[in-house]
Amino acid sequence: MSVTYGKPVQLFSTSTKHTTFNRPFHPPNFTSLLSPNKQFAKKTRIRTTTTRPSINHLYIHSCVQSSSNEEGSTQVSQPFSVKIPVGNRHILVETGQIGRQASGAVMVTDGETIIYTTVCLADVPSEPSDFFPLSVHYQERFSAAGRTSGGFFKREGRTKDHEVLICRLIDRPLRPTMMKGFYHETQVLSWVLSYDGLHPPDSLAVTAAGIAMALSEVPHLKPIAGVRIGLIDDEFIVNPTVKEMEGSKLDMMLAGTDNAILMIEGYCDFLPEDKLLEAVEVGQEAVRAICSEVANLVQKCGKPKMLDAIKLPPLELYEHVEEIAGDELVEILQIKNKIPRRKALSALEDKVIHILAEKGFVSQIKTSIPEPVQDLLVEEEEDEELVVDGEFDEGDIHIKPVLPKPVPLLFSEVDVKLVFKEVTSKFLRRRIVEGGKRSDGRSPQELRAINSQCALLPRAHGSALFTRGETQSLAVVTLGDKYMAQRIDNLVDEEEYKRFYLQYCFPPSCVGEVGRAGAPSRREIGHGTLAERALEPILPSEDDFPYTVRVESTITESNGSSSMASVCGGCLALQDAGVPVKGSIAGIAMGMVLDTKEFGGDGTPLILSDITGSEDASGDMDFKVAGNEHGVTAFQMDIKVGGITLPIMKQALLQAREGRTTILAEMSKCLPPPSRKISIHAPLIHVMKVQPSKINLIIGSGGKKVKSIIEETGVDSIDTNEDGIVKITGRDLASIEKSKVIISNLTMVPTVGDVYRNCEIKSIAPYGAFVEIAPGREGLCHVSELSSANWLSKPEDVCKVGDRIDVKLIEVNDKGQLRLSRRVLLPEPESDKAGAKQVTSDSTKDNIVSPKSQDKVRPKKPSNSSNIFVPSSNVMDKNGSSTISSPQKSRSRIPSPEDKATEKHVKSSNDEIAGNKDKLKRSSSKSEIDIPRNGENNMVNGDAKVL
Repeated sequence: MSVTYGKPVQLFSTSTKHTTFNRPFHPPNFTSLLSPNKQFAKKTRIRTTTTRPSINHLYIHSCVQSSSNEEGSTQVSQPFSVKIPVGNRHILVETGQIGRQASGAVMVTDGETIIYTTVCLADVPSEPSDFFPLSVHYQERFSAAGRTSGGFFKREGRTKDHEVLICRLIDRPLRPTMMKGFYHETQVLSWVLSYDGLHPPDSLAVTAAGIAMALSEVPHLKPIAGVRIGLIDDEFIVNPTVKEMEGSKLDMMLAGTDNAILMIEGYCDFLPEDKLLEAVEVGQEAVRAICSEVANLVQKCGKPKMLDAIKLPPLELYEHVEEIAGDELVEILQIKNKIPRRKALSALEDKVIHILAEKGFVSQIKTSIPEPVQDLLVEEEEDEELVVDGEFDEGDIHIKPVLPKPVPLLFSEVDVKLVFKEVTSKFLRRRIVEGGKRSDGRSPQELRAINSQCALLPRAHGSALFTRGETQSLAVVTLGDKYMAQRIDNLVDEEEYKRFYLQYCFPPSCVGEVGRAGAPSRREIGHGTLAERALEPILPSEDDFPYTVRVESTITESNGSSSMASVCGGCLALQDAGVPVKGSIAGIAMGMVLDTKEFGGDGTPLILSDITGSEDASGDMDFKVAGNEHGVTAFQMDIKVGGITLPIMKQALLQAREGRTTILAEMSKCLPPPSRKISIHAPLIHVMKVQPSKINLIIGSGGKKVKSIIEETGVDSIDTNEDGIVKITGRDLASIEKSKVIISNLTMVPTVGDVYRNCEIKSIAPYGAFVEIAPGREGLCHVSELSSANWLSKPEDVCKVGDRIDVKLIEVNDKGQLRLSRRVLLPEPESDKAGAKQVTSDSTKDNIVSPKSQDKVRPKKPSNSSNIFVPSSNVMDKNGSSTISSPQKSRSRIPSPEDKATEKHVKSSNDEIAGNKDKLKRSSSKSEIDIPRNGENNMVNGDAKVL
């Protein structure tokens, strides 16, 4: 480790007032913290030993020792920097230069990507609760990449989904390291100040938050760090670059301490469990190296921890609660259904509080706030000074007296509720370990009852209801074109469009409660992304299935593992919508009871399959795993204890694979089963290929041409790509056929000898007339080619603007300009009857096509190929994959109910369409094309009249 810093200074003072954070600091009494009482030590998360202090003790003790220097010295903030090796490069950590008034502030640099993170805490503690008051905010400044926001106000606004996911990555590993009993509100703020487009900022933000927290006064057990692991060419890479991740088979985020794993989240393409364990081992080694360097950094410039602010309920309160509620808790925890059990526990909690209050253990009298002393108010008014805005902080001028707060007689009601919850958790864990039975009577490896059904919603493109115990997900699939895709505008992925996305909704009614209903919460965004990434590997490519796919998962019932229910329900809904998925995916949530020896076990961690909500809250782990029987596609692990080891994770992964296999077997019994065909209410998409150079003819000036085609034909949208791919989306086949013909005529390649019938004269010049042979395509018919006469003085003598004539293409020059002739199609003059026979013989060489219908006939050289995605013609084989057939087959009959599925993908070419009803007889390379008048179409009763 290389270290550079300023001149030596005294960092801390042993005085009772600390000059930096302006609050009293008393060195902690480690004798009381390391009490031999096992239960009390467990509450403080500090292990006891008779031979040597624990690692947690050493870390906290080093933080406090750094504050004890010579008497009377004061802390002077000095810049301090250190380089920490991560993977095959170093990250630079700087502190003491900016953000000096924060409790902890660091700048972490990787390449030219810079993260600035601060940690601050409130001076006054909040009300005690079972949830540590930690908030995390992460923001990507567009200025970091030399951009501005795309919004109207040109500044960063509401937190984007991508930023919310990183906030969760920061929060989840920090929370287990926080010591119980500390209720000062803590806030972590993180900004991306510079982004080089090569080194992603998310893993860097996790490490920066861990370092800032370690340097701050917040009491926590150990410093944490985070890394990303990629699998490139069968080699694991620590913190790969953005370019390297493009070819990676694994995207895993891992955070932990020097000896345990706290959080993992990752996505892969059916990676085996043994490969995942190898990746976790590589990530743990990298995290261990970072945490070791951070511990050295904390010894040099870390602030003392506020251990004196930890307030835990008295030990005797646990004894009182267990004595009052013990027998009833055993009976209540055997209630299988969630709502009756929750109501019974709530009633028992009220009973415990009432009994303790009657015995005088709980204060029921609120101490009144005393009136402020008049002398203090008068003195404050006399010392009041005029303060100019911006010169001083209000806190530097006035220090208002702190009024005394009401103090409970012995125990507070909040303490009783906290203790009751911990006692309930203790009894639940004991029941599982000692009796081998969970609250609903299952064994540790047993799954809840599973039921699923599809096609619930008749107008939805696909729907499924997946029920597992008391957890239920209603999944709905909607198909659309590119304009339904979700736009992503963030620092890393600039102007990206997602053609598949899953949105998760968790209303308060799903747990039988009343709550807020509005914008999606961070939990909803995180669960939705997890389910989305789990299903991505089974989706077809855009070439095989050009639809944009949206999945909505609404949780209608919840008792644990609702995100994994969204995976199962979403997979069934995709199949019901006719999406040709590659296979089926299932998800399961695993739990754990770590300290089994406390409850009479052999000390081996007990892994629970398919956990419920109470087992999640009272257990030590929530490990979600999605995939099939061959591999994993997504996983996410949260830990509520100090971390787990690789053997525990291996056991959980193997047990999860067995659970997924069982769930997949139950999903195959779905009644009614997925239809595996596209709904008649889904839009139609026609895909055609044109020459890339002709795309501008379809778009037109400022998009006018494509807008006019949409308005004229009634299709929903026309999407063009630079590679010549054109996608036409509509609600009926007639409008798509009409639009397709117009585009074909716009992009056709005229051939010398083609004959065009019923063409309109658009303009007249002294040297000839300009004739429109196809929409947007005009050619010049020279004055000498307008009439069979030997000489014509001006074009107006035989035609005028708006007339319709028949012409023949006789020349295409180097510039692509067309030369037409009307004269060669006119009857021979009387004087030339002698040569009429020869003319007739020559004319038979032209391929004359005169359809009776008013179809727009394609030229001889049409577009290369086209695909029509028609809901009534998607045939799925027994394996669930789609087959391709011609349009003739899809229109020749109406599929019978006995058909296993209906064909969807129809690959057609212009040659096939030209021969669908009336096959053209061509005797040469020349053709005759009839151009219909405005208002006419080529549809009869909704069916295309195809030549």
